Amino acid sequence: MIPFQAPPSIPAPAPSDREIAFPGFNAFPLKASVRDAKGSGYFAVMVAGSGLTDRDWSNPLLPFPSHGGRDFAAWLASQGIGSLRYDKRFIGSKDPKLDISLDAQVGDIKAAVQAARALPEAKGRKLLLVGHSEGALLSLLAASGADAVLLIGLPPKPMGALITEQISRQFDGAPEAMKTANLDYLRAVLDAIRKGADAPKAGDAVLAPLSRLGASLMAPESLSFVRGTLDLDPWSLAERCPVPVAVVYGEEDEQAFPPDKAPAEFHGAFILIPQANHLLKRETRDKATLTAPLALSAYGDDTPLADLTKLGAWLKQLK
Repeated sequence: MIPFQAPPSIPAPAPSDREIAFPGFNAFPLKASVRDAKGSGYFAVMVAGSGLTDRDWSNPLLPFPSHGGRDFAAWLASQGIGSLRYDKRFIGSKDPKLDISLDAQVGDIKAAVQAARALPEAKGRKLLLVGHSEGALLSLLAASGADAVLLIGLPPKPMGALITEQISRQFDGAPEAMKTANLDYLRAVLDAIRKGADAPKAGDAVLAPLSRLGASLMAPESLSFVRGTLDLDPWSLAERCPVPVAVVYGEEDEQAFPPDKAPAEFHGAFILIPQANHLLKRETRDKATLTAPLALSAYGDDTPLADLTKLGAWLKQLK
């Protein structure tokens, strides 16, 4: 989970995109890019991941150009599927009072689906809701408005548990006392969020990056959203999805930590993409030595998408 931080600059649209705006939750104006394609009976609405990840899945925390969402929209177009991808309501905003609650962000997804149905590029087509990472989790809350759902890098467990696992792995090999102090602080932060309590104090043993993470998780402008998503069970939601659904992971995903298989209660498609990372970009390095920070170096625009043949086959069988 990438926490809410200062807004990034919005990258220039690809030449083949058409820029539009549409009203989101409570009529808040949202900006989007539309890409046309011919050949499929589906049109996609793409939902970006956590924090300040924009419509192109670019994030200011990355020190190099990375537009995985724009790349995936191009791949969808190669499969005959046009798409709408939009900036979340807080992209480019400096208003600390802006409503970024769970209701508002899920409402924006529903509004994007509604806007897509009115596009000439989507005329006569069914709608495929494509969520990435945290966007996959939120898409499950709006799934009833679509005709099918594609979930890429779905958090495999509730966000609170996933954040704890992500941080715990970063302390592998560190002194046990250091690991314990930092994880205890993180758990105290998560417990304070759940209970609506004051932020815990970071002791001297807590590293600065983790202290900053704790502060960002409890930032007033995003606290209600964090609290609303912290313990949502992704697989429980996926099991109840009312439309055809596929959950897709890159086998080398060092952010979502893909399970080997889906729970027995899940009756959708479960697709593992070999040699693919969290953005479904190619990752061929040895998994035994691959860490989350190292994995980020393959998120850039110079890394091509992995072989998505298995995903393409699922898309082709959609009715």
